[in-house]
Amino acid sequence: MWDDETAERYDITSAERFAPEVLGPTVDLLARLAGSGAALEFAIGTGRVAIPLAARGVPVTGIELSASMVAQLRRKADEATLPVVVGDMATTTVPGEFSLVYLVWNSISNLRTQAEQVACFRNAARHLGPGGRFVIELWVPPIRRLPPGQSAVPMSTGDRHLLFDTYDLVTQQCTSHHYWPEDDGTVRYGSGDFRYIWPAECDLMAQLAGLEPETRLADWDGSPFTAESESHVSVWRKPLGATDQRPDIGGSDGCAFAKKGPERVLGG
Repeated sequence: MWDDETAERYDITSAERFAPEVLGPTVDLLARLAGSGAALEFAIGTGRVAIPLAARGVPVTGIELSASMVAQLRRKADEATLPVVVGDMATTTVPGEFSLVYLVWNSISNLRTQAEQVACFRNAARHLGPGGRFVIELWVPPIRRLPPGQSAVPMSTGDRHLLFDTYDLVTQQCTSHHYWPEDDGTVRYGSGDFRYIWPAECDLMAQLAGLEPETRLADWDGSPFTAESESHVSVWRKPLGATDQRPDIGGSDGCAFAKKGPERVLGG
């Protein structure tokens, strides 16, 4: 899915996520949470968040499944400035201890089983020092908008992009269907498959990883999370007395977890 062609389009098709009103609050909060420590980004993508965070003086390392995405990142930052390990975010480990591990823009949903998602939480915990934080940004599944007997929810109906999500309520699987009208009158189609997670399920995954809930917001700007919120930014903390259970440092164990689906799940 994340080949050279898709990676080359990535920054263009996700241009709205680079807007100052979106990216600014994201980097502001992550910088505050990192403090004087280092940060690790799972699914770093082309460096949308990591590069401005590093420019704030936070040392950032990344894990990224797609070598094509890393190649795009390398056009903007070299290895010395922003080291990246190619591997999956559920099992790949990197050297060092971090005060912050973060995973933005729904990317954990690219892990399509509950077991893989739990492994991702545990991988974050093993990279954190005592008192360190794990942060995810994730959408709240809008399944209450489903009409009776139907499985599709319209998510975007703009002139340049149509997006419909279809849901399997038994397996918590979701497929995003994207349609982009082209200038020549044709329509480009793309899709991505995910597993959606409820906020309470995230809390249980964090508990299994030995992390404690700290904060849940509706967005990076600090808006309170309510029953009407369509997304959440959640923060869990590793207890100060926790011991490091990290295994020997190594690369990915070869698991080829799907990373991100076009437009719906866009990390980095």
